[in-house]
Amino acid sequence: MAERAPITAPAIPGFSYVRPLGSGGFAQVYLYEQDMPRRVVAVKVLNGRDVGSTDGGSLRATFESEADMMARLSSHPSIVSIYQASISLDGAPYLAMEYCPESMGARTKGRPAQLRDVLDAGVRIAGALETAHRAGVLHRDIKPSNVLLTTLGRPVLSDFGIARRMGRIEDGSGDLAMSIPWASPEAVNLETSGSVASEVWSLGATLYTFAAGRAPFELRDKAQNSRSRMIQRITKAAYPPISGARGYEQLDRVLQIALQKDPALRFPSMGSFGEALQELQRGYGFDVTPLEIVSEAWLPRAESVPVGTRGPQIVSVGRRTRAEARAEQLARKLGEDSDGVLLDRPKTTPLKAGLIGAGIALTAVLVVGALVWTLLGGA
Repeated sequence: MAERAPITAPAIPGFSYVRPLGSGGFAQVYLYEQDMPRRVVAVKVLNGRDVGSTDGGSLRATFESEADMMARLSSHPSIVSIYQASISLDGAPYLAMEYCPESMGARTKGRPAQLRDVLDAGVRIAGALETAHRAGVLHRDIKPSNVLLTTLGRPVLSDFGIARRMGRIEDGSGDLAMSIPWASPEAVNLETSGSVASEVWSLGATLYTFAAGRAPFELRDKAQNSRSRMIQRITKAAYPPISGARGYEQLDRVLQIALQKDPALRFPSMGSFGEALQELQRGYGFDVTPLEIVSEAWLPRAESVPVGTRGPQIVSVGRRTRAEARAEQLARKLGEDSDGVLLDRPKTTPLKAGLIGAGIALTAVLVVGALVWTLLGGA
C-alpha cells in the first residue's frame, strides 16, 4: 500500500499553529497555542482527509477510539491529558492534548538514566496501566517513546492509538500491534494481540531500556539487530543483565521476573509490578513513589460507551412536554382527563337546584325592600 502523504497543519478555530513536533505512521503532531484558555497544546492530526473512504473511515474510527479511551483515563496523573477532539475546518480529525516537550525514550537513548528516575517512572506508569486494565483497556504499544515528560519533568503515558477493549483482545480478535524491541515473545510469534502479561513484559523491557540505554535484546552491533534476529532473541528470552551499572543487581532480579518467557511466571498485574518497584525504592533508600490507581468506581468501562454514539445524548426520563401539559389543562377544563375520559363531577338534583334558586330570589327581595325603605325615610 502506498504511503500517505503527510498533511499540512490544519486550520482549527480557537488554535494558532506554532510548529511541527513529529510524525508517525498514521498522524502528524504539531504545536499549537490555544486562545482560551491561553496555553500551548500538542495537536495530533490524522493523516489524509478522505475519511469517507473505507480506509479513511477505519483510520478515523481508530482515531476516535484513542480520543475516547484517553478521555476516560486522563484523570490519572500519569496519563497524558486530553483537552479536545474534533474535525478541523478542512476535514482532518484532530486530538488536542497536554504538551510534553520530551520523551524518556529520546532522553535515555544511548544515555542510561539514573536508577532513581527509572524506578520513579516505573511506579508511575505501572499505576497508569493498572488503572487502564481495571477499566478494561489494554495499551498494546508500551515503549520508551510513549513515556513522555511533562513540562515539570514528570513521566506520563501517551498514545492509546492502538488500544483495544480487553475482552476483544483476549478472545483473539482485533488487529495485532507491536514494537519489536519491547514486544513479548507471544506477541512477536503472533500468539496474542495483547494481554496483561504481555504488557508487563513491555513495561519491563521499557524500564530496562531506560536503565541500560538500549533495549534488552538489542546488541551494540547494529547489524545484529534486524527484525528477524531480534525476534529470535526475544523468543529465547535469555535475560541479559544490565551491563556497566554497578548496584543494579536487585533491579535485574525484578526485571527478570517481568521478562520471563512464560507469561504465567511474570508479575500477575501491573499493581504487583509497581509494588515490587516500590520495594526496590525502599531498599535503595529512595523516596517511595505513590502507586496511584484510580478507583474503578470513577472509571466507566469501555463497553459501557455505545458504539457509534457521538456527542451528548438527550434521554427522556418521563417528563411531559409543554404541549402535553397544555392539552391536559384544556382537557380538564372540558371535563376530561388527559386520556379523554370524562371526569366525575358532583351531581346537582332538581330539588337542590330549586332550593338554591329560591334562596337567591328571597335574598334579592329583602335587599330591594331594605333599599326602598331607606329611600322613603324609613322608620
